[in-house]
Amino acid sequence: MNMRARAGCQNENKRGISRPAAAAKGPAMAAANNQKAVVANNNRRALGDIGNLVGALNTRCVISKDGAAERVRSNLIANANKQASSSSQVEFIAVRAEVKAEAGAVWGNKQKRTNRRRGQGATVAEESNDVRSSTDSVATNEIFKTASQKFRGLSLTKSLTATSESACKDLQDLPPSIDDGDLQNQLAVVEYVEDIYKFYRKTENLSCVPPDYMSRQEEINDKMRAILIDWLIEVHLKFELMPETLYLTVNVVDRYLSIERVTRRKLQLVGLTAMFIACKYEEIWTPEIKDFVSISAKEYTRENIVAMEHTMLNRLKFNFTVPTPYVFLVRFLKAADADKQMENLAFFFAELCLLYYVLIKYSPSMIAAASVYTARCTLKKDPCWTKTLSLHTGYSEADLKECAHWIVMFYRNAGESKLKVVHKKYSSPFFGSVALLKPVSLPPDDSSSSSN
Repeated sequence: MNMRARAGCQNENKRGISRPAAAAKGPAMAAANNQKAVVANNNRRALGDIGNLVGALNTRCVISKDGAAERVRSNLIANANKQASSSSQVEFIAVRAEVKAEAGAVWGNKQKRTNRRRGQGATVAEESNDVRSSTDSVATNEIFKTASQKFRGLSLTKSLTATSESACKDLQDLPPSIDDGDLQNQLAVVEYVEDIYKFYRKTENLSCVPPDYMSRQEEINDKMRAILIDWLIEVHLKFELMPETLYLTVNVVDRYLSIERVTRRKLQLVGLTAMFIACKYEEIWTPEIKDFVSISAKEYTRENIVAMEHTMLNRLKFNFTVPTPYVFLVRFLKAADADKQMENLAFFFAELCLLYYVLIKYSPSMIAAASVYTARCTLKKDPCWTKTLSLHTGYSEADLKECAHWIVMFYRNAGESKLKVVHKKYSSPFFGSVALLKPVSLPPDDSSSSSN
């Protein structure tokens, strides 16, 4: 045989192609190989657990000789999920290990008997033991029935579901969102409004002034400050400016007076310049300097206002992005679901607070929340303070009582006070004549906070 023919025969042997001579020589060997292949095919193991079944046992599926498959994992999962309730994971794992051992033992005994029947050396006793194989399925079912009872209350799925239901219940206890009606309003910036007010609350103390700063002034006092603010409210009303401008004006005045000593003669100039700066910051169309010169009865010139503006801007480091009571008022009134009357009354109380130096110690958010609370009490809203307001303001009813008592006191004396601009302003029909409403007493201090 030449080299090429010999190489072809070797390749055929490697590919498993039997030659005629080999086929004729070993028919018994071929039959034995076929029998081994059948046995190997019958002994193929089921796929193992890949971890995608919660609460499943790590056991094989028992397959009987007649082809009836007893799907152990599926039955266990179904029974466990139907009958289980929440329990600890440790107990769940312990029961799973116990059932796994029992099921594995039954499967192992049956597998041994199956292998012996397929072999050639089975004894009569072993063959007689195979008679009991018909009862193995019943025994296996009893084991998994017991396991299902043991798994009652131990399902991890049920535990997670119970936890989720508890969390959902907590969410249901929260008040409804106050921004659902503004989802289509881009100016409401619903996606960022909560973060904006968290920032306001975090930084509002930076815009506050020491409550005793007036003691460092030599020529002016708190009464002069009140007269100035009362006059600025009148100027603000005459110029028909935005409400944001008024609150920023008062903030600028207090911040400047807290770091700079001012003479009595220049106090009005400080007020005018503060409003001029606030107008540039808040208004679309600002009054001109000549308007402020005219409103001061030409007490100050244009050069005086420009020079004071330069001084105040540098002393305050151009920092005018500060949270005032106004920004909190609009948010808290929205949380209170306020109508126009409640809105006017709350703004009336907030402007009263601007006049009095004693209320400087309260933060802007406290002034706004106490104004809304006093307005609800005046209008006899029930409850006076809701869970929604408590959530969005960050204050409980008890937190607001002290500031609210001050507001009620100034409210009662507003008609007889020498500072009449605020009372006169909110007595007009344009503001609903809310200043003419009869003041009411606040609820007792020991009253618990109400909820929706």
